[in-house]
Amino acid sequence: MSFMGNDDVDRDARLSPRARFAGRGVLVTGSTGMGGSAARALAAEGAHVFVVARNPDHLTNLTADIEAAGGRCTTHSADLRDEEAVEDVFTAAIHVLPRLDAVYSVAGISGRRFGDGPLHEATLEGWETVMGANATSQFLVVRAAVRRMLDQTSDGNGSRGAILTMSSTLVAHPEPTFFATHGYAASKGAIDGLTRAAAAYYAPHGIRINAIAPALVATPMSRRAQDDEAIRAYLADKQPLARGPIDVEAVTDVALHLLSDDARMITGQVVIVDGGWTVSEPRR
Repeated sequence: MSFMGNDDVDRDARLSPRARFAGRGVLVTGSTGMGGSAARALAAEGAHVFVVARNPDHLTNLTADIEAAGGRCTTHSADLRDEEAVEDVFTAAIHVLPRLDAVYSVAGISGRRFGDGPLHEATLEGWETVMGANATSQFLVVRAAVRRMLDQTSDGNGSRGAILTMSSTLVAHPEPTFFATHGYAASKGAIDGLTRAAAAYYAPHGIRINAIAPALVATPMSRRAQDDEAIRAYLADKQPLARGPIDVEAVTDVALHLLSDDARMITGQVVIVDGGWTVSEPRR
């Protein structure tokens, strides 16, 4: 674990002008790609971020970046498919964070290398691996977050906390040629259902739960697609606002809005960030 040692005055002077998360505790799962981007942005806006990932080296690098920029970061290495490990994560988090104000559950995988693919070709190992890493891990993280938030008093806006899960545009807008990973789509669909059902149940308790559903984003997980010339040509038309893969910071901007008080009246929504995917067709 790592704690920011800079003087509070120096740190506050280096915050983003908005500082929507000043004095708040935010737990983020995932230390590269969208998770890493969000952790850096949250810290820049004043949050004490608690970042969870499997790879200790990635966590070390992320912490160094955040602290060098004047932010505050604590890290914890864990396999989020493991129930006991997730409980340990949240026990550790509530001991170091001022309060569990928000949770951004990003971590997940693409199961192609494990046997995910078109249904007639997909293996049981591929299905179980991607469901475990995506749907089961989200269930465990959201459950643990809700349990802790229920024990918190409401803040000045009547909120006990905000949770944001990670879905995908492929749930409702599949692409059969280049992205035929049916287990992946099913795992993300499960996340949509969990998010909406939980949001309805916990809204009276002051807990907001939303999902963010990106199309193809320029992250380490999407490297195969980014390096494929045919896919890049496809994305130039399919994601015309980005003219290719979506920049990770564009997703982070939406995520921070949903986690902040700016979105205090938003819950139960799956917010699509797709660069135009759902309203565009590639040229033939």
